[in-house]
Amino acid sequence: MDVRSLYAAQKYAASKPAMQPNPAEATPLETEFSRVTQDFVEQMRGAEQVTQESMTGDADPHALVEALAQSELAVETVVAVRDKVVEAYQEILRMPV
Repeated sequence: MDVRSLYAAQKYAASKPAMQPNPAEATPLETEFSRVTQDFVEQMRGAEQVTQESMTGDADPHALVEALAQSELAVETVVAVRDKVVEAYQEILRMPV
């Protein structure tokens, strides 16, 4: 075995835990982001469930319209947040060093 490949494998193994977050050491921002992300996923799953039920004729059409409106609002909110994050990142890149 080559010494360089052994060294690279050791460095990779040492850096691997740094790439995986530790939930016990989560900051309040990370915790809130995780909660909001889970809420978004649940909202999308609920809308998908109502859509499937309406296709089989088991759901009320009003429930379908309501689920679609809620999912549209959730997607628009996520896109707005994404745009703000990208804008902030671009501002950071433009800062003089």
